[in-house]
This record gives sequence, C-alpha cells and structure tokens, in this order.
Amino acid sequence: MNVAALTFIATAYCLGPDAPGPRTAAGTLPVPGFTIAADPAVLPLGSIVVIEGLGERQVHDRGSAVKGRHVDLFVATCAEARAWGRRPVRVRVLHRGGAR
Repeated sequence: MNVAALTFIATAYCLGPDAPGPRTAAGTLPVPGFTIAADPAVLPLGSIVVIEGLGERQVHDRGSAVKGRHVDLFVATCAEARAWGRRPVRVRVLHRGGAR
C-alpha cells in the first residue's frame, strides 16, 4: 500500500528535571529513536509512522503542546532536544493506533 506523506512539524523532548515521570502515556518507558508523542486526534497511541530521513517511529506519548500535525521525538539528552529545534518533516502513517 502506497500512503502519501504529510508534512508535520517536529520537535524533540527528553526526560529533563521537569518531566512528569519516566513513563509515557501508553505506560511504556520511552526509547530514543523510536518513541514519539503526537496529538491523539491525529495519531492515536500505538500508531506507527515513517518519518522521512529518520525511519520508523511509534506513538507512545502525547503532550499538552503537541497539537494537530505535530510530532515530538523522544531523544536521549536534553542537549539533543534543544539542538533539534523545530523543523518540518514528512510523515507516512503505516498503522493507525486505536487508543484515544
């Protein structure tokens, strides 16, 4: 199945001192290079996507600032998150999760 890529805004997050805890909204531990947060109205928990240039990621989290076509990539360090900044990415949905 050939699914068209959509443009999203990507930011990055880490487990900094203000993090609510080490668990994601899905109850898992976040994994750098795999876990992303998204607006559950757009990409429900459990959704699997391919981000062009980065590869496959799975939605395990959500965030109060993550709205609409926005993904937040979990990274290993807060320095990486700051360096990533905010940039457009192309996202292809492979599987749409079911939890809202």
